Parts: sequence; C-alpha cells; structure tokens
Amino acid sequence: MLLSLVVHTYSLRYWFPATVMLGTAPAYLLSWGIWRLISTALPARVYHKLDDRLYSIYQSMVLFFFENYTGVEVILYGDIPKNKENVIYLSNHQCTADWIIADMLAIRQSALGHVRYVLKDGLKWLPLYGWYFSQHGGAYVKRSAKFNEVTMKKKLQTQTRCGAPMYLVIFPEGTRYNPELKNVIADSQAFATKEGLAVLKHTLTPRMKASHIALDAMKDHLNAIYDVTVAYEGTLETSGQRKPAPSMPEFLCKECPRVHIYFDRVDIKEIPTEPLFFRRWLHERFEIKDRSL
Repeated sequence: MLLSLVVHTYSLRYWFPATVMLGTAPAYLLSWGIWRLISTALPARVYHKLDDRLYSIYQSMVLFFFENYTGVEVILYGDIPKNKENVIYLSNHQCTADWIIADMLAIRQSALGHVRYVLKDGLKWLPLYGWYFSQHGGAYVKRSAKFNEVTMKKKLQTQTRCGAPMYLVIFPEGTRYNPELKNVIADSQAFATKEGLAVLKHTLTPRMKASHIALDAMKDHLNAIYDVTVAYEGTLETSGQRKPAPSMPEFLCKECPRVHIYFDRVDIKEIPTEPLFFRRWLHERFEIKDRSL
C-alpha cells in the first residue's frame, strides 16, 4: 500500500504540470491565432511585440513548474547582463530540459518572449508546439547536405528587418549527447579526428553551419553571443563515466537535485566571421565546455 502511494505521488509530480501545460496550449494558440488575424493590417513590429508578450506569459507558466514546483536548485556562474540584448545563445545539448535552461536565463533579463530556436527539422511535427515555434520566429533545419542555408538566412533576415528582438537558441552539436549512444559519440570523435580538431569526451563535436549562418544573417542586429555550459548534477560518476542527463519528466520529478549553468558573454565584435576562423573559435569554446564538464 505504501509503495503504491509512493508510485502514485511520483506520477503526480509529472502528470499534474504536464496536464496544465498541455491543457492550456490550445487556448494559448487560439489567442495567438486571433491576434495573428487582427495584426495582418498592422506593421510587423506591432505583431511581434504582442506575440512576444503572449509567448512570455505561457513560458512563465512552464518555468514555474521547472524552476519552482520541482524545487531543483539552479546555480548560475557568470554575470548575466541586466539589459535585454539581441544575442545568439550557444549551449551544449544533453536532454530536452535544455530548452528550459535557455528560458531560465532569458527571464532574468526580462527577455523570455524573445526566445526563438533553431531546431532539427523533425521537431516541426510536434503537436501544437512544432508549428508555433516556426511562427514565433524559429527555424527548422535539416542536417548535412540537406541543410537549406538560403531558407534559414531568409527567415532570420525577415525577423531582423522588422526589428524583432532576438534571443536565438542554437545547440551546435546538432543532437543530444547521450553516453549510451556510443555509435553517435564514436562518429562525432571520428569526424573531429578527420578534420584535425581536438577530440571531445563530454560533448559532441560542434557543427558550425547553423551558428555561422545566424551570425552572418544578423551581424548588424546582434550584440553578443551567450556561450552557455549546462551540467546536470549526478550525471558524472566517480569513475569519470557519464550517465544520461534527465529527461523532462525526470526533471519535473526532481531526479536532478541541482543544475549548474556556466554563462559567458562574448561581444559580437570579438567573434571571427570568416568560416574557417569561426569554426576554430566554436570548437575552442566546446573544448572549454568539455574540460568544465
């Protein structure tokens, strides 16, 4: 009986917030749809202002569950600017909770509504959220030879031309680092060796294409790149081996006691724009992440 109660309580820790977040999503999208129709006769800047406000309201609720309801301790390292900026947010990628970490930083600058994502193409089929992320200014990209540079660049330039604030989240690894997927890690390390780059053990080799296109498309609009390293406590064993980072349900069930977020702001003027030098710069940033992790 006691075990059954424990299991039930554990289940509620996930299902209660999941029900609230998913249950309110249709009403949110309906509100957005009405505003989208009304705003067709208005300047794009006006549309983005209220769209960002609506997005901020919904994401604030999401953040309440992930940061307050869970009781997970969030430890920040580094000085986050108090003022809003137009930035590219680059981070290592370990689990679906990484999306929420970007929100945790953005809300501390009152920039939650400005968060937009570069996501892999398959996520556009997510019910409700997949289509809306694109409408909010995000970009879906395919890997390797199927990557459409023109489409992504056009999408970002359309946003910047109308003055939309930009907090663009990119995970340069392209997919999650999961120590159980040894073939993915082996392929990533083989690619680094082939390209003459340092082999990384706690992240995958970063791919530069999406980050470089974003930098090139928005260089006159950006203030900085936020280089973020996320470490979920309990994922590194004493032997040095890594365990998978918590999924969203596990995070909500407080299976991660603390999350450590290392923040570094790099002024846009300090970042090389020539592709070869940018690739080297990006890889060096991930070497620092690898040592930190």
